[in-house]
Amino acid sequence: MKRVFALLVATLLCVPALALEVGQPAPDFTLQGSDGKTYSLADFKGKKAVVIAWYPKAFTKGCTIECKSLAENGHLIREYDVAYFMASTDELETNKKFAESEKADFPLLSDPEGEVAEAYDVLMPMLNVARRVTVYIGKDGNILKIDKDITPATSAEDIARTLGELGVAKD
Repeated sequence: MKRVFALLVATLLCVPALALEVGQPAPDFTLQGSDGKTYSLADFKGKKAVVIAWYPKAFTKGCTIECKSLAENGHLIREYDVAYFMASTDELETNKKFAESEKADFPLLSDPEGEVAEAYDVLMPMLNVARRVTVYIGKDGNILKIDKDITPATSAEDIARTLGELGVAKD
């Protein structure tokens, strides 16, 4: 058993990851939102920038703090011509309850199979949980920034500041 585990670890460490990089086209997605709508990246291409704040698990401490930040300070993000979402591998019903409990006035996207999280290189496969990463996508559909250094309590302010730094148009 130890040998099989060692072989598995060695295999995982030797396989190069296909990491998402700035400048690349963002993987398209179609995911259900906590607001009952379905969202696709293609719907925004050529129209507005998109921000996806991936989070590990609804109702956990850091994720609750991040969701509260976006709910309470979302007006700072809405100053920009951008669609913004939080996204996780939680089931849709869980995200609906989470959005309701935190009074989220923006959609929480559900990716229960983890396929989109994997395409965005944020999935922790053994757990089927996303890492806390915020991805910024330009109007052209290309990745503008991948932020892995997230402070949940100031997430909304940080997103708004980053949108300004990236030159995203004001609404």
